[in-house]
Amino acid sequence: MNLVETRTIFEGLTARADGDPRALAEGLRRQVTQDALQSLAALWMSVAIAEPERLAEVYDRSAQGWRGEVVKAPAVKLGTAQPEPILPAFWTAFWALLDTPQGTLGAGGVTQRTAELLAYVSPGLRDRVARSSLSYPGCATAAAQGYPAKFTMASLAVCPKTSLGGEFHSLIVDNGFDLEVLDRDALGLADLPPPLDYLNARILQCHDLWHLAAGYRTTGLHEVAISGFQLGQFGHQYSAMFLAMVLARTSFDRPEAATLLLDIILSAWVHGRESPPLLGVDWEAIWDQPTEAVRAELGLKPYQSPWPADLFEQLAA
Repeated sequence: MNLVETRTIFEGLTARADGDPRALAEGLRRQVTQDALQSLAALWMSVAIAEPERLAEVYDRSAQGWRGEVVKAPAVKLGTAQPEPILPAFWTAFWALLDTPQGTLGAGGVTQRTAELLAYVSPGLRDRVARSSLSYPGCATAAAQGYPAKFTMASLAVCPKTSLGGEFHSLIVDNGFDLEVLDRDALGLADLPPPLDYLNARILQCHDLWHLAAGYRTTGLHEVAISGFQLGQFGHQYSAMFLAMVLARTSFDRPEAATLLLDIILSAWVHGRESPPLLGVDWEAIWDQPTEAVRAELGLKPYQSPWPADLFEQLAA
């Protein structure tokens, strides 16, 4: 079977989205096959770009099948609807991204290109994502706070060095990061309808803060992991797109890496689902406290990585 035929089959699997994620994950735990991996990746793709109402169900069942235990979190109950159509332009852009050699884009380039894929989804998807997000614990209350004001480096600079805010300041300065992952103004996030205006701006400003608070390192593997955490917290659409893309690429190029990635993604998904909601936390009120004290106050346990956080960097060296 040639590449065009294989990709056409994947597109069809995504459009149908009729597999059982628990059964697929259980089968992959016993033996990784490319067919089963592509079927699971297609389900993840479907909930990212066509059926956001099924996202929590698909990932909860994927985690249950892979890990052998039920996710200990309230079910995210949503109505059902017909999937949005998947536009040919989306597949053109998606395959172009997968054809880009790994390592040539850099982390920022991957973020930008993955985000750009969402420009090619059905126009009806946005409202469905918005409604679905509000069903995750704490999301509606957080979004009701209104469009979030920006953090400032000046306020972080006065935090004690050993506090969460001090560690956040050092992370940004020492690594040359931007305080927000992408420029919210350039993206026009304030013009999005609620709650997407709040959700998208909030995760840009909190992504690196969540790295510290939730125990994710800023390594290649843990950037994948924290996407699973963000997805579990509120069904973050970019994270859904990114993880579907990662699993699809793995299914085509390196199915032997499936065990590593499913361990990481689904353990982080469970961590996100079983952790208290973080979106609405008043971080400025507590970031002068030590990170461990903040975790204790929030009831937040740090991520327990099933693989070394710097595994990709070790292999590259």
